[in-house]
Amino acid sequence: MDQTTLEVSPRRRAADHGPLVDPADIARDIGAVGVHAGNSREARAAVVQILKRWLAEARKTAEQRLIADADGRSCAEALSRFQDDVIRVVYDWIVTKLYPSDNPSSGERMTVVATGGYGRGMLAPGSDIDLLFLLPYKQTAWGESVAEAILYCLWDMGLKVGHATRSVDECIRQARADQTIRTAILEARHILGDMVLFNELEQRFGAEVVRGTVPQFVAAKLAERDERHRKTGQSRYLVEPNVKDGKGGLRDLHTLFWIARYAYRVKTDEELAKKGVFTRREAQTFRRCERFLWTVRCHLHFLTGRAEERLSFDLQRELAPRLGYRGHSGLVDVERFMKHYFLVAKDVGDLTAILCAELEERHEKPAPVLDRFIARLRPKSPRGFKESPDFQIDHDRITVSDAEAFARDPVNLIRIFALADRYNLALHPDAMRLLTRSLKLVDEKLRHDPIANQLFIAILTSANTAEVVLRRMNEAGLLGRFVPDFGRVVAMMQFNMYHHYTVDEHLLRCIGTLQQIERGGDPNLGLAADLIKTIQPRNRDLLYITLFLHDISKGRPEDHSIAGAKVARRLGPRFGLTKAETETVAWLVENHLVMSTIAQSRDLSDRKTIETFAGVVQSLERMKMLLILTTADIIAVGPGVWNGWKSQLLRTLYYETEPVVTGGFSEVNRTRRVEIAQEEFRRTVPEALPDLSGPTLEAYIGRHYAAYWLKVDLATKIEHARFLLAAEAAGQSLATRVDLVAGQGVTHLTVLAPDHPRLLSIIAGACAAAGANIIGAQIYTTTDGLALDTISISRGFDRDEDEERRAKRIADSIEKALRGEIKVGEAVAAAHRKSSARQRSRTFRIAPDVAINNTWSNRYTVIEVSGLDRPGLLHDLTAALSRHSLNIGSAYVATFGEKAVDVFYVTDLMGAKVQTAQRQAAIRRVLTSVLEDDGSR
Repeated sequence: MDQTTLEVSPRRRAADHGPLVDPADIARDIGAVGVHAGNSREARAAVVQILKRWLAEARKTAEQRLIADADGRSCAEALSRFQDDVIRVVYDWIVTKLYPSDNPSSGERMTVVATGGYGRGMLAPGSDIDLLFLLPYKQTAWGESVAEAILYCLWDMGLKVGHATRSVDECIRQARADQTIRTAILEARHILGDMVLFNELEQRFGAEVVRGTVPQFVAAKLAERDERHRKTGQSRYLVEPNVKDGKGGLRDLHTLFWIARYAYRVKTDEELAKKGVFTRREAQTFRRCERFLWTVRCHLHFLTGRAEERLSFDLQRELAPRLGYRGHSGLVDVERFMKHYFLVAKDVGDLTAILCAELEERHEKPAPVLDRFIARLRPKSPRGFKESPDFQIDHDRITVSDAEAFARDPVNLIRIFALADRYNLALHPDAMRLLTRSLKLVDEKLRHDPIANQLFIAILTSANTAEVVLRRMNEAGLLGRFVPDFGRVVAMMQFNMYHHYTVDEHLLRCIGTLQQIERGGDPNLGLAADLIKTIQPRNRDLLYITLFLHDISKGRPEDHSIAGAKVARRLGPRFGLTKAETETVAWLVENHLVMSTIAQSRDLSDRKTIETFAGVVQSLERMKMLLILTTADIIAVGPGVWNGWKSQLLRTLYYETEPVVTGGFSEVNRTRRVEIAQEEFRRTVPEALPDLSGPTLEAYIGRHYAAYWLKVDLATKIEHARFLLAAEAAGQSLATRVDLVAGQGVTHLTVLAPDHPRLLSIIAGACAAAGANIIGAQIYTTTDGLALDTISISRGFDRDEDEERRAKRIADSIEKALRGEIKVGEAVAAAHRKSSARQRSRTFRIAPDVAINNTWSNRYTVIEVSGLDRPGLLHDLTAALSRHSLNIGSAYVATFGEKAVDVFYVTDLMGAKVQTAQRQAAIRRVLTSVLEDDGSR
């Protein structure tokens, strides 16, 4: 897809409108403020009020121009010029009326210099202002008074001002020792005062600081960038990106320009093209990216009234129409806006890679040390490949032998990446530039070329660096052109809180995750790491192809699983698959969500659940492939989404279904698997729980049903035992426990209580009343009538000690509610009125859905509800079921971002299914009303 088609067409091209406010008008108003003996404070207060009025006028005009022109760079430059004018006018008023000096000494000279972002001559509405008061040698009383008066005026205006007062000598000395100060001075810009002093600073900075230190500066700036990316999220495709500090954001452009300015001594991006670092087209890309990111950032600041840099979901929805986006081609306005954003972020990454490669060529940057960039062969001069004379190795990079390499044979567009993967080589920037200019060679003939497709499948299924090479193909624009269906999802975000990445990034991460599963060695990968060793060799390749295709039809009106299966059937023959192989891939794509859905939202101890799933998979090999696919898919959604509980559920579903699909034979039958789980527990107990032994141990094991032993992981079983025994020793039938889960953003609350029909409803209500958002629940009952429920809630604090205090407060609320000391319904409504759930209801729109099914279980009616999650939803749903005289046999609670999917296995008070259509309709109506309610009732 041509990226330019996604740009917002400005209502009119940006033009130089002149200053936001005429500085002569500001000077006139301030000049009218007189200073008399004893009234300097009052005079300054009067000046500040005038400046506030002009600041409001300037920002109003800037916002109007921004909306009209859609040019954030022009807006930022205008705001910077306005700030310059304010400082000049204030300075003139101070030195003429507040602190006049009729016969200034040589020391009473001052230069006011803009540094940092302000030094670049661009300011967002909420940006800090960084000033340097440059002195000839030492501070004087006059200079100190002037600088202080300027700062107080700016602070009193409500501006955030960073400042330093230094001599030239001090600037040079501190710049040598501190990279932050060095960077600030690198962007220094004269505002007013002694120009000779400023020129001296610039001259000495270049001669005494920059000279001979380029490699160290480049390394330091790139290290800063990497640390910033680590803090804000390693991917540039996070669905709630940070416009300033995120990967592919403005700070990356700034870092790129700092390095270029330091290394090449240039002051504008145009000069980078003249120096040959960027081509003219790349320089235009730099300006386009900068303009777009500044536009988004300025709108963010104006919209929120503060220096907000994170594009949260609610702000995305408000910004999209404000920026002129409209729904089109199956994408709503906000998805088109974010698609454009991610394409820009990709371009920023490309520009950074080009500059780094140029610096390496000049030996101004150390060569990369990551495996991907380490060549196995290090020739001292360019050397060719036996596979093709059109390529050669140059400085550990693969490049073309001549400028006609791609035109001569378009298959070389794919072949260069296949060779890069095979020999673990990076691509030379010259080759990448030629490839980008040659993308028009990708036509139907190349797409259906057998050799090109064979090379592509070799990359996709490679055990070497498939994810990295595919990502480079994607960033070059080749992957979306070679596979147009993939091109439709490039930079496509899914407007929900569950998926952390764009669709294309998720697909590529799935490939990398499957490689991790295949390599093994990580116990957190669950059963998939064992099963992948047992599948047929050809099916291993089919798994890679399936993962590449499983979400390729997102954003279409048709269900993406069904549409994706059609795409798989169309692409399979092109990729060289047989008819049977194509059908296997299509089946996996169409059913890629089935195993996850059943494992997380069905009763796995119910025979009907297992028979239904077995009827879907039909063979053991398919089930193995589906489990591996499901594991990779969940892990690649984002950090913390995969956990031991989901791993255990998939394992249980697999082993429960295995004897059914194998005609009654099972390598490990259900009874034996329960025995194995119990034996594993017995082996662990002596070290973990030395007081639990002999008859006491066997009695404890007998307290849990078979489903518990199959569904719960060993570590949790040990903690449960410790919890139950401690409660028993204390004579408690009601107790709670808190567990913080590192790295998952989740806290677990385990509740032990006498079982009764409204137990889950009361627990859910107490959590909601305490401000906790439930994202999952595991519910078990012991043979002696106790409920052992683990409720997963979203973490509220980063610091463990703060989160532990919060969780204990919530647990205390649960205990009080179960003892009847809290009126849960009233507490839930009161808490909701204080919450931000209504904001979520404005941001996300999910149609409520209630499905009532009597075929999913032999004993229970299964009710599945889905809708917009909110605090108290689970309480309201379970309370509604209780009011309709339904017993909840088991419940399966899951939250996918902002979407709640809860499944209840119910019977009437007589233990029978809900059969009548009238009663089912009544239940459906009341549950739908709960889903539609914002919870304030």
